[in-house]
Amino acid sequence: MPNETGPSSTSPTAPVPPAEPRSPAATSEGTDFNIGEEFGTAKRNLPPARIVLIGVAIIIVVAALVSFVQRAKPQGVGAIDNFAVAEIPNQNSVLVAINVTVRNTGKKPLWIHTIQGTLKTESGEEFTDVPVSPMDYDRYFQFAPVLKEHAQPALLPETKILEGQEAHGMVLVSFNVNKEAFDKRKSLGVVIQPYDQPRPIVLTK
Repeated sequence: MPNETGPSSTSPTAPVPPAEPRSPAATSEGTDFNIGEEFGTAKRNLPPARIVLIGVAIIIVVAALVSFVQRAKPQGVGAIDNFAVAEIPNQNSVLVAINVTVRNTGKKPLWIHTIQGTLKTESGEEFTDVPVSPMDYDRYFQFAPVLKEHAQPALLPETKILEGQEAHGMVLVSFNVNKEAFDKRKSLGVVIQPYDQPRPIVLTK
């Protein structure tokens, strides 16, 4: 009788499941993957704070030096050549005729915008005045002939001084101090402000 054989005791070989792909989260040593290492952190990518602070300090110092070197300077220079003073009786005031020279040291014409007389007294008080109109000069000269001793034509606003040239003129102003206080002054000055210039030309004596 033919041997009846039942199902083989040996089961067909079960298919082997594919190996699971290794997670990128592990390395061959079994350590965890740190995404911070991949993309970097401020601590790893930025220089130490001390170096950053030193660099900022150097930039600030260089900027300050450049600003100091390129600081705006007056476009002209000059001097008070001489002056004459006369006291106004019973008014605690003086008239001062100031002769000045102004030289254009810039590279373009200098146009005078405003002119102002200044006085600083021994006590530290400061006085300013705008010049008298040239139309009134004769009247003041008659009142105080001393003012006419070294008189020059008035130095006026809108005067144009070419590059390298000079302008001469008189500035007639008054200050509310008596002659004694004027004689004991700390300084007498004329401030000339040109057009389109950040700093005035300051003449003192």
